[in-house]
Amino acid sequence: MIDHTGISVSDFEVSKAFYDKAMAPLGASLLMTVPKEYTGGANVGGYGRERPVFWVSDHRKPQDRQHIAFTARNRAEVDAFYAAAMAAGGKDNGAPGLRPHYHPDYYGAFVFDPDGNNIEAVCHSPE
Repeated sequence: MIDHTGISVSDFEVSKAFYDKAMAPLGASLLMTVPKEYTGGANVGGYGRERPVFWVSDHRKPQDRQHIAFTARNRAEVDAFYAAAMAAGGKDNGAPGLRPHYHPDYYGAFVFDPDGNNIEAVCHSPE
């Protein structure tokens, strides 16, 4: 039911570099940047596969850390997301693996982004 969501970041360019790499294994990329004349001077970019669904902006000071889970189409994408996010400077918050306490086929990986947000890739399908 969620159409799109977003987070505030402390340094747009650092976060953009992180998400450019972390989203690639999921088939997502930066699809749109909003011209600053429409954002009050803030940097705003939207990531997605076909359309922007995850927005990153520096228009507010980050407050509470967020948890965002992205759908992976298979377990290999989860593994690749984790590797790419770690290589891009993410910090481990749970290596790829089954999380049967959620459900038997829940396969996810968790990393902290540059602002400490808990970013996850998850596949709900059996191997």
